[in-house]
Amino acid sequence: MATRSWHRVALALPTGAPQVALASGEHTGQAIAEAQHAYPHSEPIAVDPATADEIPLGESVGKGHVVRLGDAPPLAAFKFPLGVLPAIQGNAGVARAGAGWIEHTSEELYVVEAQVDRDHLVDLFMGMLERAPAADNLEVRVLDHFENAPTTDVWLTSRTNVKKILRFLDDHDDELIHNGHVELSIYLRAQKATLRLTQHKTVVWLANDRAMAPDIERWLKELGVPRVTELVTVEAGPHVHYRLAKSSGRKRLGEVLYRERLRRVDALKAAATD
Repeated sequence: MATRSWHRVALALPTGAPQVALASGEHTGQAIAEAQHAYPHSEPIAVDPATADEIPLGESVGKGHVVRLGDAPPLAAFKFPLGVLPAIQGNAGVARAGAGWIEHTSEELYVVEAQVDRDHLVDLFMGMLERAPAADNLEVRVLDHFENAPTTDVWLTSRTNVKKILRFLDDHDDELIHNGHVELSIYLRAQKATLRLTQHKTVVWLANDRAMAPDIERWLKELGVPRVTELVTVEAGPHVHYRLAKSSGRKRLGEVLYRERLRRVDALKAAATD
C-alpha cells in the first residue's frame, strides 16, 4: 500500500478569501487535487508539507479526508503554472511575481527568460515553438527530485521537426509540460539555439549570438508577454514541485518515453546536499 503524505494547500476560491486545507495524497499533486475537490472551482496558490503535529489521527482518516483550516495568510497574487507552487511559509519572496520577460546579462550567450501565468504557459511555450524556423531534437530531463531518485534521466528524440514535437507535446502535456519534475529542451542546430521549458515553468531562449534577438522580441510581443525590468519567479522563495494527480509516476513515464522512441542517453547523479 502506497504511503500517503499530508500537505497544507492554500486555495483561491471564486468568491471570498483564500482558504487553507489539510489534505493527503500518495504524492503532492494528489493531495492538491483532494483539497480542490473539497472546495469546488478552487485553484491552488501555495502548498507546504504538513508538520507532524498537524496530521490528524483516527480510523476515519484516509483518501478524501480534508481538514479545513480557515483563511489563508496574505499570499502572492500571481497564479503560478501547474507543476510548481510557492510555499505558504516564506511566500513574501514571490510577492512581486508576475508575467513578463527579461534578457539576462551574458557575455557569451543571448539568454531571454519569460514567465506567464497558469492559463497561458502552453500558449507561450508552444507558440514559441511554432514560430521557430526549425527544431532538430527534443530532450526530456526527468529530474532527480521526481520521487527522490539518485539520478536525473536524460531522454532524447532522434532527428525530428517542429510539427512532430508539437504533436508529441500536445499528446503528453500533463505528463511533460505540467510536470514540475520535468525539464524540456528543444535544440535548433543551425541557429545554435535552445528553447527550454524549465522545471520552474519559465520559458528560456538560449543562443550563441543575438542573430535572432529581433525575432524573439517580436514573438514575445505577439504572444502578449511584456518586457519587464525584473522577473520574479517561483525560485525567489521556498517552493514545491509536483505532478498532476492522475499523471504517471517516474517508472511509468520512462516507459511512455521509451514507447515513443526516445532514448535514455544519460543518467546524471544527483548533486550532493549539505
